[in-house]
Amino acid sequence: MSRRLSVDDWLSVEYSDIPDGSWLTMMARVASFHHKHRFSSEENHGHDMGFRIALTVEELGELSAAITKGKPDEEAAEELADLLILLLGHSLAMEVDLEGEFHKKMDRVMTRKARTGKLGIRVTEYSDDLQ
Repeated sequence: MSRRLSVDDWLSVEYSDIPDGSWLTMMARVASFHHKHRFSSEENHGHDMGFRIALTVEELGELSAAITKGKPDEEAAEELADLLILLLGHSLAMEVDLEGEFHKKMDRVMTRKARTGKLGIRVTEYSDDLQ
């Protein structure tokens, strides 16, 4: 199977409006949203990554505020969903196989050792000269 990368590729996927835990459903729904609002058109700037990153920072700030201000968990969950929708949309804008990249990255991070620092546990690549 060739991987779906573009909004048009994803528009051919049949999906349910009922949550089913499927990557295909999530991506197809986000692609339908991008298509509906013509995000890929130059005048809408919806696939401009500079604009998209700014939106991501804004949404991350809203998630942070929901958590630090002690808002109900439902509000934080909604902001987290906004971030996920944006990230899935980033993969459409960049025509990246996000599912494939996710699995490649998970394969790498699962081989890393964890370290505990002053603020908590980290699992990242460390070079020997920085230890």
